[in-house]
Parts: sequence; C-alpha cells; structure tokens
Amino acid sequence: MTTIDFQLERDAFGRLNLTDAAGTVHHNVSPVRAFPVQAPDEGLALVNGDGKEVAWIDRLDDLPPAVAGLVREELSGREFMPEIARIIDVTSFATPCTWTVETNRGRTEFVLRGEEDIRRIGPEALLVSDTHGIHFLIRDQYALDKHSKKILDRFM
Repeated sequence: MTTIDFQLERDAFGRLNLTDAAGTVHHNVSPVRAFPVQAPDEGLALVNGDGKEVAWIDRLDDLPPAVAGLVREELSGREFMPEIARIIDVTSFATPCTWTVETNRGRTEFVLRGEEDIRRIGPEALLVSDTHGIHFLIRDQYALDKHSKKILDRFM
C-alpha cells in the first residue's frame, strides 16, 4: 500500500470531497477510469465538478482500504456495463434481432441493430451496443460456452 497525498470522505449529502496535501478542499469529486475495460483498477483520475483532475490514482489496490472502498462505491453507482456470460438465444441471424443473454447482472434481452454494433476492444474482448446505447462487455469471447461462441461467430 502506497501513501497518498490526499484525503477522501463523503459529506452529509453523500458527495465525495477531496482534501489535497495543501489543505485545499475539492467538493463533489468523481472518479474516472482511464482504461475502463482493459485495466479498470489502474489509472483513475479524481476530477472536480468542472472536469479538472485534482488527483491521480495509479492502482486502486494501492490505496488504503477505506479510500479504495469510497472510490469503488462511487464508481459502481455511476457505471453500468453488464458483462455477458452466456448468449442464450437470438431471434434471427439477420439484423436487427433480439438477443437473450445471461449477464453478471441477470438475464436480459436487447436488440442488436447490426454487426457493426459488435466491436473488438482487444485480443479477446468485445463491446456489444444495443439500440438504447447500452454497452455490454464480453471480456473474453474465447471463454464463452460452445453455444454462445457458435451464435457469436455468425455475427463476426
């Protein structure tokens, strides 16, 4: 665990406030990930209400547990990117079509407009966008079950 040169705490309204080494208080700060998919726990900025960076975190795991907990709590309330664990069914292999998937947040359905809404974001990872702009992450397409891979291959 590294030492940090700031303090982070919630105020009475539930907002994060950061006090830097000089004693300046930055109200209502928000954590922003530099690499939300490839390295979600590395490279985070704490930005103020104007979007100006007031602190940098190299690795979330290097923070004291209480501070890391506040940052993780704030991130979980702001981010929504379900991870697809299994593709259960698709209504058609032509787009648009409805996908039924199992995610880390439960079972859901979404409409895929076209194959271009499935994007590679690394050697194994894919980002699937639905018609509402919600992004679903497939962290490792090669780790999916055989049925899911077969469906996915039809769209790639």
